[in-house]
Amino acid sequence: MARTDRRGADRRLHHPGRPHDRTIEARTSGVRSRFYDTEFYSARVTDVWVWEAADHHAYQLLIDALRETPFWDRYFEVVDILVGTENGYARNYHVEPAATIST
Repeated sequence: MARTDRRGADRRLHHPGRPHDRTIEARTSGVRSRFYDTEFYSARVTDVWVWEAADHHAYQLLIDALRETPFWDRYFEVVDILVGTENGYARNYHVEPAATIST
């Protein structure tokens, strides 16, 4: 979860070539991201960047790469990093996932 001010938002939206993409691609593989604007719902964070990684090592390389880009503490203040596994409890205890709903 991250927080940005208006100047940071302007810089990140108008940055040519998205150099952070090249940095991440050069350092790791097996990762995917989704980006959510939350500033109209939350006062604590303005953006949530969800990353999925093939394994823990790919995630570690991703975080190392992100720290070398303007996204980390220049365009955004990284407020919190929450690491989890999808339906980890259900998978470990061989039960149906309680929170996964599909309609």
